[in-house]
Amino acid sequence: MDQLLIDLFFAYFSARKNKRNTISALEFELNYEREILKLYQELKDGSYKISKSIVFVIFDPVQREIIASSFRDRIIHHLVFNYINPIFEASFIYDSYSCRKDRGTLFGIKRINKFIRSCSDNYKKEAYILKLDISGYFMNINKEILWNKIEKILLKNKNKCNFDFSLITSLVRRIIFHNYTKNYSIRGKKSDWDGLPKNKSLFLAEENKGLPIGNLTSQLFSNIYLNSFDNFIKRNLKFKYYGRYVDDFIIIHKDKEFLKEVVKVIKKYLEVNLNLKINNKKIYFQECYKGFKFLGAIVKPFRVYINNRTKNNFYIKIGEINNIVKNNDISVKKNMILSSLNSYLGIMKHYNTYNLRKKILTTKFHINFFNFFEIDKNREDCYLKIVKKQ
Repeated sequence: MDQLLIDLFFAYFSARKNKRNTISALEFELNYEREILKLYQELKDGSYKISKSIVFVIFDPVQREIIASSFRDRIIHHLVFNYINPIFEASFIYDSYSCRKDRGTLFGIKRINKFIRSCSDNYKKEAYILKLDISGYFMNINKEILWNKIEKILLKNKNKCNFDFSLITSLVRRIIFHNYTKNYSIRGKKSDWDGLPKNKSLFLAEENKGLPIGNLTSQLFSNIYLNSFDNFIKRNLKFKYYGRYVDDFIIIHKDKEFLKEVVKVIKKYLEVNLNLKINNKKIYFQECYKGFKFLGAIVKPFRVYINNRTKNNFYIKIGEINNIVKNNDISVKKNMILSSLNSYLGIMKHYNTYNLRKKILTTKFHINFFNFFEIDKNREDCYLKIVKKQ
């Protein structure tokens, strides 16, 4: 069997992991072997075309425009990602946390907490935090600059590539320069866009700028685009304590005045080299011991709390579930409810939330809730489990 076809099957199984309930995924899965063979033939004869996207707006955790590719296109994204990500992964700094194996928000929070304690000698000495944010990052990524960066690295590693180099580089270029605002359908209401900042919509992006939020390739490309900046901060400016998650980045240093001055240097680098601008409204400068918010957490001396947004979302979810259990008939939804609640509890256990979890588990649920669920105290932390029928 052709290696490309084998890799397409692997890409398909990766793509469907979290998308099995979407309409396009279900339609594809009905005859997935035939559909993958069809996709394979299109790649081989050059007839593959990017399909219509679905555009919608989400409001949690913030209002954001999402342009979701069709399921067959997401398979191609996974195929491309599986091939080229190892090449670029080798060039990324240790402390970029987004869309990387064994990284993520919890990893980033732990690293920044460690940085602070190291820089301040466990809060015995002065240390300062500089937190910056790039204005409308995804919508301001310059496609030509991005493509040049990717092409340069791929050409440099061409002899090491174990895939059809011409095909994959062609797909990468096509994904980058595809105009997602020309062939799409809207899900939801047009009024969903009311209040969305102009720099958060691909429909208002400048020509040859912007990547759709929601694609796996966009996440990888966003890391590639800022990789030179990461190395500039680490290698040229010599900052030991630096971390980035997508477009949010933090620098910790003992010298307050040096940190203030470096903002100008950072702004200039981003504008000259990447056509990006710092969001001046989100420049955060503070002594470390006063605490700060980062990646959904509040970091304070010797403790990390979950932020109010996540806590409030948990309360909202509990309210929705309480409305369901009042009627004592949730048999069909038990597993879904259990998964949702334990997901929140699983996140919260990584923070200093013991008292909060105890309060939630003992006081926030409707009395009928415990006809279906009970608190499992035999595990390391308290979770919920389904009541066994007697």
